[in-house]
Amino acid sequence: MIYLKLAWRNLFRNKRRTIIAGLAIGLGLASLIFVDAFVIGTTNTMLSIATSSFLGEAQIHREGFREAQNVELTIQQPNEVMAGLDTESIVDNYAPRTFALGMITSPNNLSSVSVVGIEPSKEKYLSLIDDGITKGKYFDGDNLQDIVIGEKLAELLETDIGDRIVITLAQAKTGDLVQEMFRVSGIYDVGDKGLNSMFAFIRLPKAQKMLNIGENIHEIAIKFVDIKYSRNKNLSFWQKYSQYGNEATSWTTLIPQMSLYMQMSAYSTFVIALMLVGIVAFVILNTLFMSMYERIFEFGVLKAVGTRPFGIGKLIIFEAGALAVISIAFGCIIGFLITYAFSKIGINYMGLSFMNITITRLIYPVMKGYQFIRYPIWVFFFTIVIGIYPAIHAARLTPAKAMKKSF
Repeated sequence: MIYLKLAWRNLFRNKRRTIIAGLAIGLGLASLIFVDAFVIGTTNTMLSIATSSFLGEAQIHREGFREAQNVELTIQQPNEVMAGLDTESIVDNYAPRTFALGMITSPNNLSSVSVVGIEPSKEKYLSLIDDGITKGKYFDGDNLQDIVIGEKLAELLETDIGDRIVITLAQAKTGDLVQEMFRVSGIYDVGDKGLNSMFAFIRLPKAQKMLNIGENIHEIAIKFVDIKYSRNKNLSFWQKYSQYGNEATSWTTLIPQMSLYMQMSAYSTFVIALMLVGIVAFVILNTLFMSMYERIFEFGVLKAVGTRPFGIGKLIIFEAGALAVISIAFGCIIGFLITYAFSKIGINYMGLSFMNITITRLIYPVMKGYQFIRYPIWVFFFTIVIGIYPAIHAARLTPAKAMKKSF
């Protein structure tokens, strides 16, 4: 206890220097807390955008369809698969789809597109197409000739609500070309350039008829009751629905760049921590050495009356620990206030594209309990380790040399 009392008294001999040093180290800790919360918030936002815009949290296809995009590769026994999904407690919603590459033509222009056949009543729970409607309506009524396209595609085709456009597709097996005329019923903007310019949505029965695939489908997009299920590679769901020649895949496989980003984010936080550690190290060393040199005569007297080197070194270590406690208090308070404020107001990166994902909403940093436990512990132990050097230096001082330097 005597060392602890002496450490606190010595540290506050110069209150201004101690407070400035504590704030400097605390700001480093606060920055680390905020960066970690921001990385978590960014990851959650990007994942939510990627899965909720259109992809879903998981998908079921025929084996080989994702690579070949062959319209003949339809899901085997689709009715049994969907009946099974209806009974899954972990499945919130699902939507059947067909996919085909085709040509879309207006009186003014033409473009290649991915024509997606959907059930509007189910699709609205899996994608943001219905929420992104800026003109017209999202498949109002039961008209099979309705089509919904993105704003960029509408601009390219120079078309608007009510205009007629023609879709050309190649039928399964025969490859015969089939054309159908549609009327634009809705135009959407979901903030994603690819979705806005390369996709056209029609009703599922019409798409199945044009492709000549009967009641078959190419994809079932799935949303779980909790996204954590999609990250569980050991979930029995994957094996259960990877039968009959089908394959069930999570977003971790569908968008591997997102999984890579989540792994890289941990390394980036570690690198930022190392950078802050380097800066903080100089602050700690400067504070401890200045405090030590101001009391070098006292150290000389202590050595002269028989104080052991270990005792003097221990005193410096206790001072480093006291400085760490002050810094942690400042850092946790500042880190909490800054992170909490931005977690409420958000950070605007809307419009920025990263890994083919366009950010369409505010990013809200996410505070976690470990941020206020793990990082403060790191700061405490790091401060103690840095304090070893000035402690050794003080312990090695000789009485005559120490008292001579004080004059």
